[in-house]
Amino acid sequence: MKSEKGKNESTVRDLTEGALLPIIVRFTIPLVLGNILQLTYNAVDSIIVGKFVGSTALAAVGTSNPVMTLIIMFVQGISLGSGILIGNLFGAGEYGKLKRQVSTAMISGSVFSLSVGIAVLLLADPILHVMQVDPVIIPHAAVYLRIIACGLIFNYVYNFFASTLRALGDSRSPLIFLGVSAAVNIVGDLLFVVGLGAGVVGCAVSTVLSEALSCLFCWLYIKRKVLLLDMGREWRIFDSGMLKKTLSYGAVSALQQSTVQLGIVGVQGVVNSLGVAVTAAFAAANRIDDFALIPGRNIAHAMTSVMAQNEGAGKKARVRKTFFLGILLDAGYGLLSGIVLLLFSDFFMRLFTVDAEVIREGEKYLRLIALMYVLPSCTNAIQGYFRGIGDLRITLVSSIMNMGVRFAACFFMVFHFHMGIEAVPWACMAGWVSMLACELPFLFVSLRKRRSVHKSV
Repeated sequence: MKSEKGKNESTVRDLTEGALLPIIVRFTIPLVLGNILQLTYNAVDSIIVGKFVGSTALAAVGTSNPVMTLIIMFVQGISLGSGILIGNLFGAGEYGKLKRQVSTAMISGSVFSLSVGIAVLLLADPILHVMQVDPVIIPHAAVYLRIIACGLIFNYVYNFFASTLRALGDSRSPLIFLGVSAAVNIVGDLLFVVGLGAGVVGCAVSTVLSEALSCLFCWLYIKRKVLLLDMGREWRIFDSGMLKKTLSYGAVSALQQSTVQLGIVGVQGVVNSLGVAVTAAFAAANRIDDFALIPGRNIAHAMTSVMAQNEGAGKKARVRKTFFLGILLDAGYGLLSGIVLLLFSDFFMRLFTVDAEVIREGEKYLRLIALMYVLPSCTNAIQGYFRGIGDLRITLVSSIMNMGVRFAACFFMVFHFHMGIEAVPWACMAGWVSMLACELPFLFVSLRKRRSVHKSV
């Protein structure tokens, strides 16, 4: 087994040995850069559409994104759940099982993502009506949603490969492929939207093409460079026994991921009732918010990958130490990012629009949410811990608690107290606090159990 791992030293990495802090930081940096690239080309869609097409088109793209992200997060949950199993198997040195796990998850996830994409093509208009989207926006949003749905299979395959590589200790290679994809998306936006005047359609087509390219590059790299995954006909293996365990992890992970986005969609529905200007402001502010929060989420994802391998290797004390280092990094970043957003909210909003009312509403949201960033930093780290040890039930229950409280609070504050866009940050805070209240008792019990386990670190 060691010899097989040795053949892959240039492409995968054993995370069960070495100083933990440098490992977490080195693993996190490519994740952060990759997500910034992904968010950048998503933001470019909004910036170009907002400035060259108009506020209605910006609101249409912003309204469609939570719906598609909900679907994508559910599909990606399968990748995340499978990635935890792959990390466990790699840490334990069980490479035969690892290969069957990879092929089974690839086949089942691809079939599922294709089915969901077809469903969105057929149901785009009813979905938008349920979200109470302004009738002026619906025709543009429906077209955008249908085109993006056509690329769902590319999105799944790329994210599955990326998740698999990260589980094997390689967070750098997916970044390179995503960088090429982001460049293609930006060029495509300029060509289709600005050059050809294709509006929302051009924006969506550019996104799908860029996702297809990132998928292709990742596949070629794995085929040629990652010897452990040079599986040939083994890619066709579908292990029903493995599927059951994959579903037990993937389904819970998918529900947890989609629950988060479902809460966001619910909040989006409440915001849509406040008019086009607030909807556009919320769309732009959400893009900025995503940029600010993504490094903290990636620290948690790095923790998950490191802990999954060490959990598989039976190094419980090392898992515990990873958590403490990760939560300190996450909380420190949350404090810093909040300060930056508080000081430069006006500048960030002006990147997306020149509409004074939209800028004013967006600033209200950003200046308030910036004061609360330490809370999601803590919840991210705790979620990363429970994912890493394979206890996904806690992440699911706490996420349901978070989003349920968030939606209820937002609905109540908007429709009963008429608070406007300021209701959303306060609702987010209520959700994060409830999430911590749910997670902390289980966290203390788990850490106490591991304190008595003396493994080499």
